[in-house]
Amino acid sequence: MAFISVFLLNSASAQVLTREDSLSSGLIEKNASTVISGYGEAKVEYDLKLKTGTANLTRNVLFLGHKFNSKISLFSEMEIEGAKLIGGEPGGELAMEQLFLRFNINKDHYLVAGLFIPRIGVINENHLPTTFNGNDRPFVETFILPSTWRELGVGLYGNIKNIRGLNYSVALLNGLNSAGFANGSGIREGRFEGRSATASNIALTGALLYYTGDFRIQASGYYGGSAGLTKRVADSLLLDYGAFGTPVAIGEMNLQYQHNGFSFKTLGAMVYIKDADKINRAYANNTPEQMLGAYAELGYNVIKAFRKNSEKNLTAFFRYEYLDMNSRIPANGINNDMLRRQYAVAGLSYIPANGVIVKADYVLRMTGEPNPALIINPYPLQQPYYTDNGFVNLGIGYSF
Repeated sequence: MAFISVFLLNSASAQVLTREDSLSSGLIEKNASTVISGYGEAKVEYDLKLKTGTANLTRNVLFLGHKFNSKISLFSEMEIEGAKLIGGEPGGELAMEQLFLRFNINKDHYLVAGLFIPRIGVINENHLPTTFNGNDRPFVETFILPSTWRELGVGLYGNIKNIRGLNYSVALLNGLNSAGFANGSGIREGRFEGRSATASNIALTGALLYYTGDFRIQASGYYGGSAGLTKRVADSLLLDYGAFGTPVAIGEMNLQYQHNGFSFKTLGAMVYIKDADKINRAYANNTPEQMLGAYAELGYNVIKAFRKNSEKNLTAFFRYEYLDMNSRIPANGINNDMLRRQYAVAGLSYIPANGVIVKADYVLRMTGEPNPALIINPYPLQQPYYTDNGFVNLGIGYSF
């Protein structure tokens, strides 16, 4: 979203979707009709219990934007994950992360239409590697709120002129696919992400974003159907049919603070699936009725203590996360204590120049025991699972 924040920035001040990306990405205002940009990241991870390491080019994204005139612009992002794709083998992913048209209504309001990322959580919009600490995106915003969650639809963005710093967004999107919900990944695999999405069920989402002093405060919500089927098929599966049939409801709030090198961030989120029992009866995918998650992060730019005006940044940070993907399960669900997790993440993020970041962090993961009833291939075919385990991560990232 940093590209959206800066591309054609001069046309109207209200069209900066989020302030932090446009400041952190290292991009500058561009007056050209067509803009090419991008971002990417890579990391090495060491599992301290299994004594193994993995290295991966996590993602590379190419952005292309074009201004047709002062009112209409195109934004697109194409992403490849895992470095390459091999036919018939599990591996990376090539996908459109966004592709939409923006229509400027006036200096305070604009519409977007196409494949876009709605304003839910922090990382969903602000997912550049140069805008968050740690090699991994926060786990709450990966498993509870799926990161880079994009769908097809139309959205309205703007600010409230009578309340300085208050911005809003509302969007109408295609809904989810409850057949894709999975134990351990929640609703993540139920996203269509622009591919053959059903328009039989729809979703509404909205957010209020408020900047005041050194604070950024946001609240957002989502409500949408997850059974985009014909009435006959839905009836045969005993699922509720209609635009909002078999609904999923999501609510989240987050707060960020930055001042004199100190930074603080906190977020809480809940996912509620009222008809989880019906989904389990139809698809046997062990869908929970409720999932909860929250995290808090504190950071300090060490360089600020010695050189207040330096453009370089060396942030030492600590983040604590708690998530429960089995907070409430229906009568036909199977409890899995492994999905009640805590993460303690500590590390350093070094920005030697705008748009470049080097990261090092340690992740301590603490969970309950996995339910044996959910283990298809027991040990020794499956790697042993440790309820507490440590991981050391080293990585780089860029945006330009």
